[in-house]
Amino acid sequence: QLVESGGGLVQTGDSLRLSCAGSRRDFDVYAMAWFRQASGKEREFVSFISASGRTTYYTDSVKGRFTTSRDNDKNTMSLQMNSLKPEDTAVYYCAAVADLSGTVYTQEYEYNRWGQGTQVTVSS
Repeated sequence: QLVESGGGLVQTGDSLRLSCAGSRRDFDVYAMAWFRQASGKEREFVSFISASGRTTYYTDSVKGRFTTSRDNDKNTMSLQMNSLKPEDTAVYYCAAVADLSGTVYTQEYEYNRWGQGTQVTVSS
């Protein structure tokens, strides 16, 4: 089970930190990602972090502004979002798939565990 938290209403230029908590003891075998879905749009990939945390990858629109990290001892993954823009407004989901290869996965179908989502709203 994955549970996101940390969403909210902020202004343009503000920062927000999302967290995704896992309940499994084998949390450290899961590659994880953040996706987001804006109202009326398809869900899109945001960021990836490998099971070890050594590999990260971001969609172009958030590079330099968002940073993903994880703490496998605490079964948590985070997304630090800086310089937020109105176009970042969406429901943010964390996703996971058991994989130790370090391969970067950016497609929804590649993940088999999902959280319920947390709303992020950035006002202009």
